[in-house]
Amino acid sequence: MTTEAPAFTAAAFFSYLKKGQLMGVRCRVCGQLSAEARPMCQACHSRDVEWFQFSGRGQLSAFTCISVVPNAMGEKGFGRNNPYCSGIVTLEEGPRISALILGVDAANPQNIATGMALALNVQDTDSDRPTLAFAPA
Repeated sequence: MTTEAPAFTAAAFFSYLKKGQLMGVRCRVCGQLSAEARPMCQACHSRDVEWFQFSGRGQLSAFTCISVVPNAMGEKGFGRNNPYCSGIVTLEEGPRISALILGVDAANPQNIATGMALALNVQDTDSDRPTLAFAPA
């Protein structure tokens, strides 16, 4: 008996993330990888796609430190006196994804460097919507 893979939805993405798995999509036609759970290939528009598990390793490509925070981040203790870092991570396999960057001094962004090696560090795994985060490897 085979188990059918879940649909390519945000709910499925977060379900995998709760288990510590960073899942994306691979096109069976052209091989294109996407870090987003989409039912169609972004390159060739084929619907012949499958789930793909990323290694969870990558490099920081861009970042910003945020001190005027949305309510959800304020509830987690972030704010003017405790900024957080959000970044674009280029995954080892090639695609880029936006994520919270932990383990860096967001109050002193001059000490954060693009190109730094990062590893997946999922937060809030007891929630229905865990937080995609990376930290220095």
